[in-house]
Amino acid sequence: MTTAATAWRLALLGCTTLATSPLMAQTAAPPATAGRPGGSVQPATPPQTRPEQLPEAEAPVDISTAGAGGSDGGEIIVRGRYIPQPVRATPQVISVLSTADIARAGDGDIASALGRVTGLTVAGNGFVYVRGLGDRYSLALLNGLPLPSPEPLKRTVPLDLFPTSVIASAVVQKSFSANYPGEFGGGVINLTTPSVPKEAYLTIGGGVTWDSETTSKLGYTYYGSNTDWLGYDGGTRKTPGALKDAFLSTRALTPGNYTNAQLQGFAASLSNASTTLLQRNFNIPANFSGDLSFGASKEVGDINLGVFGAAGLSNSWRTRDIRQQVSNDPQLASLQRDQQTVITDNRIVANGLLGFGAEFGPHKIRLTNLYIHDTVKQGRLSAGYNANVGGADPIANPDFYGTPPILTQNTNWFERQLFVTQAVGEYKFGDLSLNLRGSYANTKRKAPYERTFGYTYSTAARDYVNSVSNVAGQSAQIAFSDLNENSYAGAGDFGYKLPTALEWRISGGYSYNRNSRTSYRYVFDYVSGSGALPLNASQQRPDFLVSDYNIYTYNIRLIDASGSQGTAAYDAGLTVHAGYGQIEGELAKGLRIAAGVRYEDGKQSVQPQGAGFAATLIKADYWLPGATITWNFADDMQFRLSASKTIARPQFRELAYQIYQDYESDRAFTGNPFLTDSKLWNADARYEYFMGRDQIIAAAAFFKRLDNPIEQVAFLAGGGALRTGFANAPKADLYGGEIEATHYFDLSGMGGDLLAARKLRVSANYTYTQSKLKVASGNVVGPDLTVVAASALFRDGAPLTGQSDHIANAQIGIESSDHLSQQTILLNYASPRVSNRGPIQGTGRQPDIFEKPGFTLDFVAREEINLFTPIEIKFEARNLTGRKVVEYQKTDTTRIFVNRYQLGRTFSLSASVKF
Repeated sequence: MTTAATAWRLALLGCTTLATSPLMAQTAAPPATAGRPGGSVQPATPPQTRPEQLPEAEAPVDISTAGAGGSDGGEIIVRGRYIPQPVRATPQVISVLSTADIARAGDGDIASALGRVTGLTVAGNGFVYVRGLGDRYSLALLNGLPLPSPEPLKRTVPLDLFPTSVIASAVVQKSFSANYPGEFGGGVINLTTPSVPKEAYLTIGGGVTWDSETTSKLGYTYYGSNTDWLGYDGGTRKTPGALKDAFLSTRALTPGNYTNAQLQGFAASLSNASTTLLQRNFNIPANFSGDLSFGASKEVGDINLGVFGAAGLSNSWRTRDIRQQVSNDPQLASLQRDQQTVITDNRIVANGLLGFGAEFGPHKIRLTNLYIHDTVKQGRLSAGYNANVGGADPIANPDFYGTPPILTQNTNWFERQLFVTQAVGEYKFGDLSLNLRGSYANTKRKAPYERTFGYTYSTAARDYVNSVSNVAGQSAQIAFSDLNENSYAGAGDFGYKLPTALEWRISGGYSYNRNSRTSYRYVFDYVSGSGALPLNASQQRPDFLVSDYNIYTYNIRLIDASGSQGTAAYDAGLTVHAGYGQIEGELAKGLRIAAGVRYEDGKQSVQPQGAGFAATLIKADYWLPGATITWNFADDMQFRLSASKTIARPQFRELAYQIYQDYESDRAFTGNPFLTDSKLWNADARYEYFMGRDQIIAAAAFFKRLDNPIEQVAFLAGGGALRTGFANAPKADLYGGEIEATHYFDLSGMGGDLLAARKLRVSANYTYTQSKLKVASGNVVGPDLTVVAASALFRDGAPLTGQSDHIANAQIGIESSDHLSQQTILLNYASPRVSNRGPIQGTGRQPDIFEKPGFTLDFVAREEINLFTPIEIKFEARNLTGRKVVEYQKTDTTRIFVNRYQLGRTFSLSASVKF
């Protein structure tokens, strides 16, 4: 680290000249409520069904997905006596995560658990990449039905929202079949909630986690409201009624539309100190979590009725000390920005699941209600250099010792909520299967009181000042965001086993999906109508700076700044009608085929508010064929070949020209209304050898051709800020291979009583992927909505964004076969991948921005002890290698860090009691 960077780090810790600033001379924060471990506790499967306690029979895996028949019946088994039931139930290329698999790795959310599946990686906050394709190419379903996303930056739901305690299984299907939606680029992830429990159970658990980079160390936070520790605002952040009426009326808050007194009144009506005063907390608490799950069943005549539920609350803290650099030169020879930023996130997740089930004969009905509330309360403090403000360029002057010219603080509140209610009926009448599914889902995302204050260092005053007059580097700004989306889905499917000598089955169905979204983000500047504030006022800390006294003394008004940041509001919708038909059967003994075609008619629109902003309307229909041939040439081996055509629609956030702040990447995103659908041609080949129960060796190869793939592209916005947008590249190819193996070794005869009834489980997988953009002549609409040559924005032969060449996972563990006792080492590696195409500057283009996921080593131990009742104790040690997060650009001679920070090592201890 350079001397300057070290000085800035010390400054942020309150150890150098910044400590004398009014901004930094703030009292320590009041004791904060403790946080949660990043997913440390999951209720175990009830004792009577725990898979690891089923030594002989195959553990049942509950799967409810699109189509009729499913895994419970209707499958055509050619031979495959040693092939696991979920795999032989489908001709497609799938990976199955059962309750036992999830529990063994100890992951607290489904996204983390899926990160250990062959060919899958997790990016950002819970978005799954399949075989190197970005999250837009992954489809998430719950019990076979689509989910809306509470994240405005995505249409795909972030899977870290789903605690493992509310999921019975997760199936990843990598080859397309016509019963699934056509937006199937990399694969589909189907989550299944529990069904009717076999016996009554109650599990209560809790845990704590210590983070080496956060716990008992310095962080930045602010008070907010009394109920912040629960993730719910207590009313402090409620938008004043008059202000909300004003900006929803579409009349911009400007002197031409409102009187001076009204604009002052808007500024004075806002909650001030509780949402503004950033405070140092020298003892960030440990994380905590608690949860419970229950289930019961009762036979009423011939009907088995059941109820199950789960609830949990987790509170976690994370502090990141980040180096952030932005270049203003194609060769990275100089910097636009260079800053050290400390961000403290307090994340609170509350979830609840309540389900009812009925089983009568071969029929099954599920009623599922799921609620997830996820809040991030963020404090952010940054000190550094900006070429627009002045001061020394740290690259040109590496020995610069001066005071950072800019100090910026942010206080944010990002609140997301998902509610889903579903009804699923799975019926079987002899050779006829019938599935009926319907759901309603609502998702919300609120970000009230996003506050930003920027101060610049004054050599005359020897202090930081903010004149509240929009001088470069000096700012006082507040933003309000609100998103609401409703999703309706319904589907009906049938399957019929034909009365033929060789087994054949036909199936078909219809589905309807409708998503409607409204979103707004209004940004306002505090501006003094009397010119720059006098020195004694401009040196004040933020809550004093915008106090009622200053507002009325210096004529500080709230002025609309939304117009400079894209559309303030938009309405969006997506309606898809789809129908499909497919046939599956034996061509000859040991050889079967599954082939079908899906028809989809889709209409997607984004209508921005205000003149001058382009609207989007994409109306298209597609015929999407898919076929798979499976050669089951031995009882324990099979070979599959598949080919298909699929699509990927732009997500709402990619189309809406509206700014959103992503708290994970600490970067602003904006959409491009001129994007078009992507089309994909897919081919897969896979060999599988099942050596015994839960033991496999498999190898696969895959190829994809993409027309108009959507790429994340960086560009420099006003003030030299790095922003991410989107653009269609002309074409791309992606290809690769993957291999996986799982094997058990009996240890019972090697160590006497110590290893009695013990076995060693070794599991590993590796995926190699290559992708290449194909760029010919022609123009495209760039991320800033200017038309540019495709060859200027995209480099021919460059990899797709999000694609890692190498992905590897390994698990080495010792397990007991007669009681719950597991000790597992987990290794995970992903090679560098492009996160953004480099921004164009004049006639040149900067290098692409890469991120380095790196290598992670974890250890998980689970042990059950019997006191008055079974108690499961779990210990987790995560990120033992001390992995860093690194996002960078480089040339042959220069390397700059867009984001670089240390991830903490975490140590968790949890317990769950079963009754």
